Amino acid sequence: MKFTKLRIGKNSLYRFGAIAGGIFVNVLLAYLVNLAGVPLYLDTIGTIFVSALSGMLPGLVTAVLTNILCSFFNEFSVYYTIISVLIAVGVSHFIKHELHKKKVHFIGLWLAISAMAGLLGIIFQWLLMGGPQFEDVAEASQALGGGSTAACFMYSALFSIGLNMVDKGISIALALLALWFVPAERKEEIRNSKWRQKPLSKTESKAIRKQSKEGESSLRVRLTYMLIITALSLTIGLSAINISQYFTDKKEEYKQNAINASEFAASILDPEKVDQFLTSGENAPGYLETKEEFTRIRDSIPGVKYLYLVKVRQEGCIFIIDLDAEDEPAYETGELVEFEDAFIPYLPSLFAGESVEPIESNDRFGWVITSYCPVRNSDGVTLGYVGADASLSYASEYVGKYALKTILLFSGFFSLILSYGLWVSEYHMIYPIGSMAKAISDFTLGENDQEALDEKVRKLRALDIHTNNEIEKLYTSLCKMASETTEQMRSVRYLAESSDKMQNGLIITMADLVENRDSDTGAHIAKTAEYVKIISESLKKKGYYSEKLTSKFMADIVKSAPLHDVGKISIPDNVLNKPGKLDDAEYEIMKSHTVYGREIIEKVINTVNGENYLKEARNMAAYHHERWDGKGYPEKLHGQVIPLAARIMAVADVFDALTSPRVYKPAFPIEKALEIINDGSGKMFDPKVVEAFMDALPEIKVVLKKYQEG
Repeated sequence: MKFTKLRIGKNSLYRFGAIAGGIFVNVLLAYLVNLAGVPLYLDTIGTIFVSALSGMLPGLVTAVLTNILCSFFNEFSVYYTIISVLIAVGVSHFIKHELHKKKVHFIGLWLAISAMAGLLGIIFQWLLMGGPQFEDVAEASQALGGGSTAACFMYSALFSIGLNMVDKGISIALALLALWFVPAERKEEIRNSKWRQKPLSKTESKAIRKQSKEGESSLRVRLTYMLIITALSLTIGLSAINISQYFTDKKEEYKQNAINASEFAASILDPEKVDQFLTSGENAPGYLETKEEFTRIRDSIPGVKYLYLVKVRQEGCIFIIDLDAEDEPAYETGELVEFEDAFIPYLPSLFAGESVEPIESNDRFGWVITSYCPVRNSDGVTLGYVGADASLSYASEYVGKYALKTILLFSGFFSLILSYGLWVSEYHMIYPIGSMAKAISDFTLGENDQEALDEKVRKLRALDIHTNNEIEKLYTSLCKMASETTEQMRSVRYLAESSDKMQNGLIITMADLVENRDSDTGAHIAKTAEYVKIISESLKKKGYYSEKLTSKFMADIVKSAPLHDVGKISIPDNVLNKPGKLDDAEYEIMKSHTVYGREIIEKVINTVNGENYLKEARNMAAYHHERWDGKGYPEKLHGQVIPLAARIMAVADVFDALTSPRVYKPAFPIEKALEIINDGSGKMFDPKVVEAFMDALPEIKVVLKKYQEG
């Protein structure tokens, strides 16, 4: 499978350059203000510029990479990524929806970004650092808060929003200044470089998005759900694994700290003094010094909450040395404490003076992991145990902060992954497929004359889809198929037109044969055909019989008009060309031309498989002498039961008969003919047809004059 070479035009390179430049400006200015100790950030100027110039995804890339690089000199920067991401999203939507065309909207953008960044920023600072990041803000907040944590937080939030108003005001102004130097044409070209086809207008894009959203199983909906689920799963999964591993490592660290504390305390203890410490307590020589050493050991090893010396008896633990812990007083020397349930499985080993593995418990002392180190004399007899309890609650607090950091970190990447997926799905799939679907739909529906088909093929080719994948191959195949179909239609139309011309020639020839037998008709078939065309167009203009008067029907009756008297070919010459008035018998013979006409055309219809225009020719031939009031022939039909084609022909036929000379009468003046037509309205003729005929008199007179002069 071959695809066209992937296009990376100069405008795409400009976009990549803008991203690199935006990141450089962000990091440089953020570093300088951090170095100077100024309570500002200035790390979103490039993000705002790139988002406004190139769209959301380039803005998000700029935001995420900026915060990662800034973390080298500001460890908390990476946790603010979500704020930069929200700024990129906000600015890109601001430009996309053309809000920048009104200057007042920039004030709204500035205030919204400042409030969002200030409020989220101070919340993250309190969660991660326990207070404001900048010392000046912290001191001012504490002074105004009067020792109240809630008040301190409120003032720090106000200070943060105020600083962000300054920071984001400078950032927006500098970004706008940079954008001002970019030519309008270049901006448009850079924005359009994201397309993998001819750029669509705002209206066209909206129509395709609307079409792609229709139905729960649409491609757009399915892709969006898939991307959200994938990005969320990836983010949550990685976060959970990371947090779980961190807690496991922290737990193992605290376990080892408990072991180290118990072993170190046991190593400085003189075993020979254990019993003396139990008997005399603080009065025993070295007791207080040992207790001080225990305190230093506990305080120097992270996570260790309790450190003590005990003897293990069947009835419980007898405390020899114990230390105060936070608000919990120490046990007195000689005080007996019962074993916790978690220790029961290990009691046989403890009673035997053996070493045991660290014990995890969650009891009245809290969630701790306990290490017991035996204190043995020179004979190897265990005289007591040094116990060290490391608090796993401390570990969980660290894990909580770590979890928050992880969530903040991955939230930025989640936004980037989701945005990239939506970007690719829209510009590499949704828009190309939607454009093709619309073009093919237009190709198969609506007007299908040759020029329209050629134009539709040109529009399909103008899409210029270059996704460099199976979609591009499909597009190429569709273009080829549409082009070949159009050429086939051109050939079919040529053959159809040739066949149509031949059929029309045969019809006119047949009509001429009839006309040549009738010495009185003159140009009757030509004139009546033109009158039929004029009357039908006038009816359509007036809105009468709109459902019936389609372009196809009107073309058919004009084409069929010459055959309305074809039945006269079966009328004997002595009747057809009698110079005087026909008697009753001859008149009956003459009337039969309607029946003969119907039979002749029905035979033709059966031969050519029922062409529509021949069906209208049959109606004209059979019923053009029927009357509106039901007194006509051959079937005495009345009103709208008479086919519309025959009702139109009736007026055209009578008017031409009245205004043309016959062997038995001269031509009537047009005024007299019109009077007769008017009088026949509602009797001989359909009133609406007569009305349409009268409205079109100027055109009727042109035809009449043309043939009279001819």
